[in-house]
Amino acid sequence: MAVITRVKLSFMMFLEFFIWGAWFVTLGTFLPQNLSASGYEIANVFSTQSWGAIIAPFIVGLIADKYFNAERILGVLHLLGAVLMYQMYSSGSVGQFYPYVFIYMVAYMPTLALVNSVSFRQLANPEKSFSGIRVWGTIGWIVAGLTISFLGWDSAGGIQEGLLKNTFLMAGIASLVLGVFSFTLPKTPPIKKGGKEKQSISEILGLDAVKLLANRNYLVFFLASVLICIPLAFYYQNANLFLSEIGLANPTGKMAIGQVSEAVFLLLLPFLFTRFGFKNTIMLGMLAWAVRYALFAYGNAGELTYMLIIGIALHGICYDFFFVSGQIYTDAKAGEKYKSSAQGLITLATYGVGQLIGFWVAGFVSEYYKENPTGNPLWQDIWLVPAGIAVVVLFLFAVLFRNEKTAAMQSHT
Repeated sequence: MAVITRVKLSFMMFLEFFIWGAWFVTLGTFLPQNLSASGYEIANVFSTQSWGAIIAPFIVGLIADKYFNAERILGVLHLLGAVLMYQMYSSGSVGQFYPYVFIYMVAYMPTLALVNSVSFRQLANPEKSFSGIRVWGTIGWIVAGLTISFLGWDSAGGIQEGLLKNTFLMAGIASLVLGVFSFTLPKTPPIKKGGKEKQSISEILGLDAVKLLANRNYLVFFLASVLICIPLAFYYQNANLFLSEIGLANPTGKMAIGQVSEAVFLLLLPFLFTRFGFKNTIMLGMLAWAVRYALFAYGNAGELTYMLIIGIALHGICYDFFFVSGQIYTDAKAGEKYKSSAQGLITLATYGVGQLIGFWVAGFVSEYYKENPTGNPLWQDIWLVPAGIAVVVLFLFAVLFRNEKTAAMQSHT
């Protein structure tokens, strides 16, 4: 029975992230090529992820956690997602596409917490077992990217023929499968918490943990987390379009190298965290963002292709060293009373507010350099902006953050 449960949970994770990777990676290419979207319109569409992240805690915290089995609401949200994906596939303009992608993101973002909830509740020892389940999500994302490139949807000819819209159909079918499959998952009813069953809105949003910002070091880290999401948004919004426009073969498949890197560095992180300490680990993550974008700015699809590949492969350091280390640091600083609230706060700050700002900055920069060419290649100008932002954030963090070691942080490693 335990083996069947593990297989079910692994398949759930595989589909959860296959769905996201099947359309989100190529969205920045699809919008201008298929729907003639401007930089501002592209930013508007990508911002739906942030709005979804901001609204998600209400759906999970106020509805799912109190009244419904987690696996059932997961199924309903993915069935709704399948319908919305078909509508996105059928849309012929940004104006028609936007309402569907907005509702989709509001429905999808809560499922990221729900699949974790279902997994944690079914595993006897989640601290040891969860990573073996979660890695199938990364595999799902990789398979989605390889499939798109294998089918040629992201090739120069495929993009010209408008084949990228098929990504929404593929994601919709996967969403339908996961929606139906979710009802076969082990029952995960709401937890009855005795006298403390009701959670306040401030707890759900992580606002109870705002008092952590009174600590100077945590305030510096918190602000750095919001600011470093601006370079992150440039990657999500522009990387696939950039690689496609400069003629790199199989760009979506090659971008899957980033997920392989993420999985590898996630395994190495505990050792590196112990060796270098929190501050140096975080700074390495920030430096990796600056280096990645410099490589993108000066690389090409010819003799300098290796620079692009290295830039993609740095994703593991960029993401794990900053965001995962930050989650560990947040957990250590919060203490038992505010652990969940603190994670909610940092998630709201990064995936919500930080990336919302980042997508709009990326859209503004893209439009600015299209309308005001400097004489340099367009993409070189665009990539040097997030590289510069990462350097500034790195410098401020290095100067303002005081090195520290706590017993709680040591225990995480």
